[in-house]
Amino acid sequence: MSTQENETNPQLLDAEALARRVRAVRRTTLALVSDLSDEQLDLPYAATVNPMRWELGHVGFFYDCFLLSELDGGPTRFEGGADLFDSFEVDHADRWSLALPSREKTLDYLEQIEQEVLDRIAGKEPSDREQYVYQLAVHHESMHDEAFAWTRQAMEYAAPVVGSSGSEPRAAAGGLDGDVHIEGGSFELGADPAQGFVFDNEKWGHEVVVPSFEMSRAPVTNRQYREFVEAGGYSNRAFWSTPGWSWRGKAGARHPLYWKLEDGVWLERSFESWAPLRADAPVVHVGWYEAQAYCNWAGRRLPNEAEWEYAASTAPGESGKRRYPWGDAPMRVGAEVASLGYEAIGCSDVAAFPAGDSGWGCRQMLGNVWEWTDTAFYPYPGFVVDTPYREYSAPWFGYPKVLKGGAWSTHPDMVNNTYRNFFEPNRRDIFAGFRTCAVDASEA
Repeated sequence: MSTQENETNPQLLDAEALARRVRAVRRTTLALVSDLSDEQLDLPYAATVNPMRWELGHVGFFYDCFLLSELDGGPTRFEGGADLFDSFEVDHADRWSLALPSREKTLDYLEQIEQEVLDRIAGKEPSDREQYVYQLAVHHESMHDEAFAWTRQAMEYAAPVVGSSGSEPRAAAGGLDGDVHIEGGSFELGADPAQGFVFDNEKWGHEVVVPSFEMSRAPVTNRQYREFVEAGGYSNRAFWSTPGWSWRGKAGARHPLYWKLEDGVWLERSFESWAPLRADAPVVHVGWYEAQAYCNWAGRRLPNEAEWEYAASTAPGESGKRRYPWGDAPMRVGAEVASLGYEAIGCSDVAAFPAGDSGWGCRQMLGNVWEWTDTAFYPYPGFVVDTPYREYSAPWFGYPKVLKGGAWSTHPDMVNNTYRNFFEPNRRDIFAGFRTCAVDASEA
């Protein structure tokens, strides 16, 4: 393997490329917490986020336990770390009452583990097993970086500044209404072994038949969703499923999580700042129940996972699948194909990034905002739990719904057309929105 990332299979990395990714994701992690006070890192209890000092320790412990100890044997470097930082051993509510190391000691631990990982990588090409474990640890940290971002949003902290990003989304690009017709066919839903690293829930591609359908060119916008809110959509039982209506009542939901109406003007909070609703940005911070209710009101439906992946990865007249909507080449820094990796802070308008259109003409299928699908999170046929992180997928099968596509805060090295995210249908603190499909006459 050359000293550059493999261009035909970007997930097969040499030692230098792996080291770059370890360093890059750690820079992002530190940028997301470095400006916060000790009190902000130890935020008040919340059901959907973690105390950030605990989460930093958990990130370090993952490398310690699932990489260094897994590959080399022996105990973890942090003695007793599992009693503090193992997310499946320490209940969520207990994380606020643990005798955690100080901020300084936590950061020292992160630095120590990073250096040991880099030392281990240096000077030799990784085996297949090492390749998997290194990338697992890096992607795990990237997921927690996204969690740091939505924690900052939930707690009304200042917008983060990561790398060269500013504190604003891209300049206005406008809306993108209408549907595209997607001619159905059979394809392989899920990952191919030639992709290199994939998570266990993506394994493996299996043939499915997708009937022809009509899908919106872009995600639902704030303007479109505001019409649902102003039409009384949150108070009309007819648009909600039974569990959705129950959730709406318990949550007291009347509009998306970070909206408010003030003097007749809808405002939306982005981190610590309130501003007038941007009409052509995608609606964000809505849960699956809300997306489903909107679809019922609009006479539309959510795409299922197979439809979403088919629309993102196939194209008229092409055989096989694309790895990304725009083709097989990964996104590069400064590329004009997607909003990923904190190149902008917050959602851009849905008409931005036309160079990233799928083969069928759907825009922003990767980046900007995660997209809910109608599919419950279940394993693919022949599923086998991957080691060492056996708890990544298996404990969650059943209740959560599948999300696809990534958000502006998702690392571009992690997400592609087959990547499956999953959250409970009531979660609305994440950077999630949705796009819709037309309802066939047979479904109406």
